[in-house]
Amino acid sequence: MKLLYITNGINGSGGLERVLSIKASYFAEQLGYEVHILVLNNAHENPFYDFSSKIKCHSISVNGNPISYFLKYKRGVQDLVNLLKPDVILVCDDGLKGFFLPSLITTKAKWIYERHASIELNKQKGFLGRWSSRLMQMQASKFDSFVVLTNANREEWRAKNVVVIPNPLSFYPKESSDLQSKKMIAVGSHSYNKGFDTLLKIWKNIEQKYPDWQLHLFGKIDKDQTFVKLAETLELKNVQFHQPSKDIQAEYLKSSIMLLPSRSEGFGMVLIEAMACGVPCISFDCPSGPRDIISDGVDGILVENQNADAFQKAIEQLISNESLRFAMGSKAKERAKAYLPMEILKLWDNLFKIM
Repeated sequence: MKLLYITNGINGSGGLERVLSIKASYFAEQLGYEVHILVLNNAHENPFYDFSSKIKCHSISVNGNPISYFLKYKRGVQDLVNLLKPDVILVCDDGLKGFFLPSLITTKAKWIYERHASIELNKQKGFLGRWSSRLMQMQASKFDSFVVLTNANREEWRAKNVVVIPNPLSFYPKESSDLQSKKMIAVGSHSYNKGFDTLLKIWKNIEQKYPDWQLHLFGKIDKDQTFVKLAETLELKNVQFHQPSKDIQAEYLKSSIMLLPSRSEGFGMVLIEAMACGVPCISFDCPSGPRDIISDGVDGILVENQNADAFQKAIEQLISNESLRFAMGSKAKERAKAYLPMEILKLWDNLFKIM
């Protein structure tokens, strides 16, 4: 079977790139699929994550004004589809343009859309975001299958072709964090949606009450250094910012609590990664991923979305109650087994075979 992934690029450090590296490499190495990835403007060079050498990457050049960009995009995709004649085309693009590909491209291939973000992310962008959300809803039914990551994600879409397949884990170490270090970790890009502004304001109070605890934030820092400057304004002393780490597993294993303050999530890859390392997580119950992953009070804590006071209380609870921290960490590691690649990628293989 020949697969063609269409995405913007694979050289970033985000969750989409991480998951694509796991899935595409597994299909090429373990299942013997012929796998191709199409990116824009050579965004396959120097990938952050490792991709199998059996995967063939292709790039099309798109630039200029919106009309020129669109025409080059359409022509580039069509030319490659004509050349490769794939059996299945998978669109991994949370932007608007990818939704129109089944209507623009002539092919006998089956179409799958992979949705990696909550549609709430678009609604945060004002009128244009709400307008694009409506177009996405209209176009979703054009695909043979529309794959989302959680049951909560499925409820966001009106189409009847929606299938739930979670993300696979990128690692599952034998060891676990000893949960003894006075370190907390948060992982994500420095964007409004990730909620680090809320977290830093919460941390101001935590730092005053528990001055021996540290917060480590890993993720691509925006050019304006928005949150770095906010931490300086708040005069935070125990916050450290780090660029994305290729060995993020090692950082989880050094941590005792994982914090996810996002305003929305398509899934919450960082949650299952931390849980695989035996680290209990505290997350806002944002749309649409965390509630499918965390069993509140069992293997982590879910907090009403953007309720800063409740989030702070949850942090204080895990700081002060060591036995609870240990119990949740142990159950979190067990829960993470459901996301092992061999389990998740069976679902993908089955989907390909029935199309």
